[in-house]
Amino acid sequence: MKRNEALKILNAVLLVLLINQAATILFLSKLSHAAFRVLHKGGGAILIVLIIVHFILNLNWVKASYFQK
Repeated sequence: MKRNEALKILNAVLLVLLINQAATILFLSKLSHAAFRVLHKGGGAILIVLIIVHFILNLNWVKASYFQK
């Protein structure tokens, strides 16, 4: 799989996880503690890992944009 194809999929997954984080906070009173733990805390852990992967896949752009000579 090419890097750009991977980023397209990764960006969509990141969007879903970000919406999940917001939705679990908005509906916190409607969720059980177990559901909140799985959806919010588990989703947050996955989100952090995928953000790191996203950064690694975009490392060349970051270097070109911020560390130019």
